[in-house]
Amino acid sequence: MSDTTPSSPQDFAATVEQLEALVERLESGALSLEDSLTAFEQGVRLTREAQNRLDNAELKVRALSEDGDGRLAVTPFNAPDDDASGEENPPW
Repeated sequence: MSDTTPSSPQDFAATVEQLEALVERLESGALSLEDSLTAFEQGVRLTREAQNRLDNAELKVRALSEDGDGRLAVTPFNAPDDDASGEENPPW
């Protein structure tokens, strides 16, 4: 199995897609032990990269959300009520 991870950073969605593909390959049971270990190692690297991206995004959101005194300026999110049909919307 070749290492297909590019040397340049990729976006979060691409990282997640690679992780999903690795999981499918591992779950298929078609990989040898050596290839499974290599895929697992790549998955660990990708997971760490994704977590770092999430951590950095959280830091940016916090920095943008701080008021002048360095406290978080928490503002409740009120989504517009576009759905008048009465159906429940998912939280995202």
